[in-house]
Amino acid sequence: MYGIGFYNLENLFDTTHDEGKNDYEFLPEGSFKWDAEKYKCKLHNMARVLADMGTDKLPEVGCAAIGVAEVENAKCLTDLCNQPALKARNFKFVHIEGPDQRGIDCALLYNPQLFKVNHVKLVPYIYNRPEDAGRATRGFLVVSGTMAKEHVTIIVNHLPSRGAPSYAREDGGSQLRVVKDSLQKDDPKVKLFIMGDMNDDPNDASMAKCLGARREMSEVEEGGLYNPWWNMLASGQGTLQFQGAWNLFDQIILSSNLLNKSGKEDYSTLKLFDYQVFRRDYLIQQEGAYRGNTLRTTAGGKWQNGYSDHLPTLVYLKKN
Repeated sequence: MYGIGFYNLENLFDTTHDEGKNDYEFLPEGSFKWDAEKYKCKLHNMARVLADMGTDKLPEVGCAAIGVAEVENAKCLTDLCNQPALKARNFKFVHIEGPDQRGIDCALLYNPQLFKVNHVKLVPYIYNRPEDAGRATRGFLVVSGTMAKEHVTIIVNHLPSRGAPSYAREDGGSQLRVVKDSLQKDDPKVKLFIMGDMNDDPNDASMAKCLGARREMSEVEEGGLYNPWWNMLASGQGTLQFQGAWNLFDQIILSSNLLNKSGKEDYSTLKLFDYQVFRRDYLIQQEGAYRGNTLRTTAGGKWQNGYSDHLPTLVYLKKN
């Protein structure tokens, strides 16, 4: 069995300025008073979660690969992988510096014993409307590799925030679909995972219409996509809260050849076995006005020594 996850790390910044980036909040003199001690705590906390992910079913090895969002640069990723919890598993990372104005990027962490990276590229997100001229945001990190002796490609992305109009995320869904179609044209047998902080729920137009990720396995055509988080959100589970209600922005969407659609369990090739929103008590506020919400690094301007405003998500794959 193999675990594949996604986690928005919520502002994993180092303490020094990156030229050309608006990272001033996360400097020692910035609004977050982001110093070496806070950075050290943030790295430790993120590594704890990443190492725990997947251990419900894979207690010895955890995840084979984890996409992450909101990481400033390769130095942060190097420091993260050097944390004891991840170093013990020999975690590596792939990352390409992107054009985001704040300097936050996507990356993929992986266990080289379980996932071999063969090719990496960053496909840019294109703002194609005149009113958005000159803007830049995170692209689509496409990582092609081998897992369980099969061709697997993982696309990690972080679509424009809720501060942007909905068309910005809908355009992102359409662009993801073009990337997906291109990968499948190159190799119709590729096993695809499209993951990220979509800043939309599974039923929103960006995911359901523009990307075309279906709610039920029975609706997924050959070459299509399945979004298991749609029904999970409907059951009341989510990955982040807004005004007391759960959203499920953190999704891992799967290509049709990862599904057992016939009702017969056939694991002769890699197939979806299970999926979960990853929860631990330490990720949740246990008291106070925000009891039951995610325990963040900083909240209301106060240092919480927490984790993220998002919970991770996971899929488990099985192959006999």
